[in-house]
Amino acid sequence: MTTVTGPLSGIRVVDASTILAGPLACQILGDFGAEVIKIEHPKAGDGMRGHGPSVDGTPIWWSEISRNKRTVALSLSSEAGADVLKRLVATADVLVENFRPGTLERWGLSPETLQELNPRLVVARITGFGQTGPYAARAGFGTLAEAMSGFAHLTGQPDGPPTLPAFGLADSIAGIAASSAISMALYERERSGTGQVIDLSLLEPIMTAVGPGPSVYGLTGQVGQRHGNRSTNNSPRNAYETSDGHWVAISTSAQAIAERVLTLVGHPEVLDEPWFASGHTRAQHADLLDGYVGGWIGERTRDEVVAAFTEAGAAVAPVFSAKDLVEDEHVRATEMLTPVDDPALGEVLQHNVMWRMSETPGAIRFPGRPLGADTDDVLTELGLSADEISALRDQEVIR
Repeated sequence: MTTVTGPLSGIRVVDASTILAGPLACQILGDFGAEVIKIEHPKAGDGMRGHGPSVDGTPIWWSEISRNKRTVALSLSSEAGADVLKRLVATADVLVENFRPGTLERWGLSPETLQELNPRLVVARITGFGQTGPYAARAGFGTLAEAMSGFAHLTGQPDGPPTLPAFGLADSIAGIAASSAISMALYERERSGTGQVIDLSLLEPIMTAVGPGPSVYGLTGQVGQRHGNRSTNNSPRNAYETSDGHWVAISTSAQAIAERVLTLVGHPEVLDEPWFASGHTRAQHADLLDGYVGGWIGERTRDEVVAAFTEAGAAVAPVFSAKDLVEDEHVRATEMLTPVDDPALGEVLQHNVMWRMSETPGAIRFPGRPLGADTDDVLTELGLSADEISALRDQEVIR
């Protein structure tokens, strides 16, 4: 383990969440210096351990999502386990949980109870639909938020079905939002001296990401529809196939870029058309513009297209797979991916810390650890004796 660095050095976070949004929020906090203690059920563990591919039974994603976290196997539903958590949060700055509303209260671990023990505690509660409202008690997963947020309605081909993402989009957006909310609460605590409760649903962050559709509907009665890879705000904007079977994406959100693209592909005459003067009116002529751009791109290889667009000052990006990301010169040069030594997996290429800070940079100190690897150490630090720890293990409260 390396020396703890980062702007959150000295902050202790208890991660009692599962699957993705909460664990990602805590990964980010840990990346930037927080001491994160991961709480998992002694038998089941966090469901994230079963997500994604494994190598010889060791989950690859777990190495990243639980990096910089010590893991404690503790049953919170038992009275003895709840008592241990109380002792732990009394020493903590943040608790992150994503149980269904009412669960912590049923275990005698309500935020009010915990903040009586530690008034400075920040409690971040991440659920599908929030702590209140008609849907609060429903099971909530990212897929449901992606459906309800308007994302799936707007994603896909015009004549095709609503399309869900092939990855944890809503959870990831919520996790990043939660790390921001927790940082705000910690900043406010510096002024007030007290913690607070954060109520964050999976639904709201992705609703924000989808855009102002509800505002548009409220003012105009219009509902957005699926347009495939096209946009109603600019054109040409699409994914185009190259002559060597690759794909590239272009966007012309800026007028100057649109002019450069059409000049590059040999149709400068359209620049004089009145409708070419704005992205919205260009989008009404997407068939024509896609024909010009797609035809030109289809006659050239991916490398030729990228080189020509770059020389012309036009915006282009290849559609990358994971393999392409690993091999890309810019990703390599900026260390967006970085090797991490994992005792079980060997060297693992992981996403680096999510942003660079000049004075208090984050760091990956160690990868995700086996279930219960730090149970004894953490409980000993809390003042439990060896006999007490042994008794808890006999009762299957810990592992």
